[in-house]
Amino acid sequence: MIDTIEVVDFVSFTITIILLFIGKFVLSRSRVLQKYSLPEPVIGGFICTLVVALVYYLFGKEIQFNLQVRDILLLYFFAGIGLKADIDSLLNGGKPLMVLLLLASVYIVLQNVLGISVATLFGFDPKAGLMTGSISLIGGVGTTVAWAPTFIDDLGIANAMELGIAANTLGLISACVIGGPIAAYLMKRHAISANTAHDLDIGMAHTSKKDISVDYFGVLRAWLWLNVSLIIGYFLDLSLEAAGLKLPMFVACLIGGIVLGNLGRWILTKLRSEEFNTYAEDAEKGLSLIQDICLGMFLTMALMSLKLWELQGSVGYLAVVMSAQVLLSIVFTVWVVFRAMGKDYEAAVMCAGFGGVTLGSTATAIVNMTAVTQQYGAAHKAFIILPLVCGFFIDVVNALVINYFVTW
Repeated sequence: MIDTIEVVDFVSFTITIILLFIGKFVLSRSRVLQKYSLPEPVIGGFICTLVVALVYYLFGKEIQFNLQVRDILLLYFFAGIGLKADIDSLLNGGKPLMVLLLLASVYIVLQNVLGISVATLFGFDPKAGLMTGSISLIGGVGTTVAWAPTFIDDLGIANAMELGIAANTLGLISACVIGGPIAAYLMKRHAISANTAHDLDIGMAHTSKKDISVDYFGVLRAWLWLNVSLIIGYFLDLSLEAAGLKLPMFVACLIGGIVLGNLGRWILTKLRSEEFNTYAEDAEKGLSLIQDICLGMFLTMALMSLKLWELQGSVGYLAVVMSAQVLLSIVFTVWVVFRAMGKDYEAAVMCAGFGGVTLGSTATAIVNMTAVTQQYGAAHKAFIILPLVCGFFIDVVNALVINYFVTW
């Protein structure tokens, strides 16, 4: 009999901070981890995952963390992405955005075909392979939970939920690991230079020696704009749902941030006030700080909640199908996405993110890109295009493709 140890929200939050410190400390001392741009939260979060698994196997106790704040951290992060997104940059990124969306759509189909093929090879119901395809990988836990009843009740696949959760767990871990090496390989293979001329969108470069001062009121202003963006996102989400369109809440907050940020910049331009411009610069520094913390803690919490013992069922099938999915992600990203997106530094950073989202989530993609830019320099276009494609359009395409395969 497995006993459950419930860790209350305040203690879980405190443990998350400690784990993030551990990740940052280990990364700062390891040239190898920096070279391959392993995200800081992955280190501390995965250490916690291993400890929890050991407690489960050695002492028969399951540790469950209360992580209700996790989803709020993600909302703050994407609202910050929106606040920084200049509408002119979005318009200029129209063609690359459409190209990446097309590639992502093609990849969703390939990912499901691969899942179905491996399931058939193992003598399973072919549609069981969809649970180890875009449902659990690109779709994530939310999509897995939403589709599982259909597979269990209508298609008679009794272990659909277990397959989906296990695939999502392995995919999330893989997504955190492959992004940095993909970018490092592409930059070395194509002799791409680092971009150190501009400030990073999120975080601080590993080689940075300067202290970045953050004004008290700058942080407070950033926090205020983030909260207003979340409020706009909340009402936008209600409006979209009333119109019959259901999208992830963070997408609405991203749009809310875009609206508020561009409106604010337009007002500052009209005022032409140096004092207001100084306020805006201080707020942007505060925004970067809050974003960095929120994203790091979100991914740390995501890894803390993984239950490795749930991977025990259908080990052979999972090993083969997930190895194939990781290989497909790497090959498609390196040979197709990189070339289609321009074969430059921005493309290499986007590839790190694309490798993350194809196996994990949009948050994993951003963490991968953040780790790469901390090593090689800023990539502003990548931080605009990829979140919009992976956080907004890809969910719609994924839902349509899944529905086609399920009813086929």
